[in-house]
Amino acid sequence: MREKSRLERGIESYRRIENELNDAIGLIEMGEAEGDKAIVAEAEANLAKLRDEARKRETESLLSGEADGNDAYLEVHSGAGGTEAQDWAEMLLRMYARWAEAHDHKVEWIEESAGEGAGIKSATIRVLGEDAYGWLKTESGVHRLVRISPFDANARRQTSFASVWVYPVVDDKIEVTIEDKYLRTDTYRSSGAGGQHVNKTDSAVRLTYQPPGSDPVVVACQSERSQHQNRAHAMAMLKARLYEIELQKQEAATAAMNASKTDIGWGHQIRSYVLQPYQMVKDLRTGVETGNPSAVLDGDIDKFLEAALAARIQGADAATDEAKK
Repeated sequence: MREKSRLERGIESYRRIENELNDAIGLIEMGEAEGDKAIVAEAEANLAKLRDEARKRETESLLSGEADGNDAYLEVHSGAGGTEAQDWAEMLLRMYARWAEAHDHKVEWIEESAGEGAGIKSATIRVLGEDAYGWLKTESGVHRLVRISPFDANARRQTSFASVWVYPVVDDKIEVTIEDKYLRTDTYRSSGAGGQHVNKTDSAVRLTYQPPGSDPVVVACQSERSQHQNRAHAMAMLKARLYEIELQKQEAATAAMNASKTDIGWGHQIRSYVLQPYQMVKDLRTGVETGNPSAVLDGDIDKFLEAALAARIQGADAATDEAKK
């Protein structure tokens, strides 16, 4: 039903743009015939709006991946650097939450490990909304912050790092096999919000899955009141992580085939946020940048998402074109 609704909205949007385009062209012809400059100016303004909307629809058409229409899990982990890095991790988490709210997506808190004094060591949220994973999937990687530290009495400039990992919420139609002999379950007391009962019982659950010859995959959940509910939620997250790993392997194989077509480096560090000595946010993969980091940290990241998505699908030329818009 979600796919059906998405296709219906796409067709309706295309037809509306087509009708409004024809109306604007008709108004321009009429205004020129009658010498009415006001009508021509109004029609040209409508054409400019239609051009922007058409560009947005063009980008949305790139969301054709197997899981792009799914909800998304988003994890944030602070890097080395103590309180400074933990504060940066919390700023990143807020940025994504504000982006989700601006796009009418719902955000559910799954797990959080509080920082020492400020910020967070790690946190996981679930973003529920149309194409949530498709839009956010290119955000996985290391994010770098440069600023005057608010935690340094000498007001020195500090560089902090935090990592983001985005993976899709999988539904029952997608089968992911988990062998119990490679699965370890640990329980512990919740450290986040949830009330007296949650914080005084071993209701939080951590699952570690490591088949021979592979790296361990670890997920945790402490948002529910009971250990049983947390384990069920953690198992769903584990399946989603394993599914995302397989998707990444497929994309890596495709990227290797197309390596000769693009010179964009897909390294771990994907974006720099500079607050001092100047203000700039720059995506190191696509070249897209802005001089308004405050807006970016308040959730205005669409231009980065669109450029990274275009680059992943179409290569370096698409990223360059998006950076110029």
